[in-house]
Amino acid sequence: MAELTKQPFDMVKFKSSEENDLFYFVDNNTVTSERITAPRYSYWKSVLRIFFKKKSNWVILALLAVILVMTFVFPFIAPYNRMEYVTDATMQNLSPAAAIAKKGFSLKWILGTGQYGNSIFYGIWASARTSLLLAIICAAINMTLGIVIGAVWGYNKTFDMVATVIYNIIANVPYVLMISVLVYILGAGFAQFVLALTITGWLGIAYFIRTQVLIIRDREYNLASRCLGTPIMRVVGKNILPYMISVIVTMLATEVPSYISMEVFLSYIGIGLKSDVASLGLMINEGQIGWTTYPWAFWAPVGIASAITIILYILGQNLADASDPRSHMQ
Repeated sequence: MAELTKQPFDMVKFKSSEENDLFYFVDNNTVTSERITAPRYSYWKSVLRIFFKKKSNWVILALLAVILVMTFVFPFIAPYNRMEYVTDATMQNLSPAAAIAKKGFSLKWILGTGQYGNSIFYGIWASARTSLLLAIICAAINMTLGIVIGAVWGYNKTFDMVATVIYNIIANVPYVLMISVLVYILGAGFAQFVLALTITGWLGIAYFIRTQVLIIRDREYNLASRCLGTPIMRVVGKNILPYMISVIVTMLATEVPSYISMEVFLSYIGIGLKSDVASLGLMINEGQIGWTTYPWAFWAPVGIASAITIILYILGQNLADASDPRSHMQ
């Protein structure tokens, strides 16, 4: 064993077992003497490690990849024309077997035809593209506005008083009723529908973020930052919002499927998008008229809408669990 040096104890440093000497001299450099040898930690690498450690997430991601390819790529390869066979009565409401027997085997006819002779298979993917695009745009707008305004709402007392009164008034109006009225006023176009879903859609998110900020803002490390003169927006951006990443991801996991469900429901009851815009709600609305006689026209879009909603929700929940810093303590 190497002999102990006569230097003061704080001037020596223990080395790993791989070194020949147990102790060695260090200089008087403060930075060097304060450096701690520890493995480097990356938050997002840890999130991805935990997320992909769960084997079921690989299956869900594979299903989502297939749906995204069929939704955003397939309609460009095989364009959907809802009125392609509208003048041919023999093509209307054909079962998959009857459609294949009449037109020959093709992906276009494997789910039969609808009341206008339209291909159900081509229709569900063109419709899913509209519904997914609508949900992604609405979720991006509402989440961005909700997080930013909610963070300010939780810190600014003057804004808090005014915004709370506005929230209490709007929150007492049923959301579906408000959206329905806005769609009637603005019209049934895609842009108008997005506007109707985002005019007040961010308010509930902002109120939730405001509540979380109120819980976290007076903790010791935030008070210390304020006492040191750190600007409020920097405290919010560096101390508070990163702490709520798992909560934000959980909200996002429910927001995207909810907008798909909202579009399907409003189009189903006849106040959604225009009839010339392919959407899952419109296909379900058309299929439910004869769903006992022609079940393929009803259950195919219902199944795709349900699958997309469930996959996005499960994926978001698993990502939210992986985003929780408490799950990284291993």
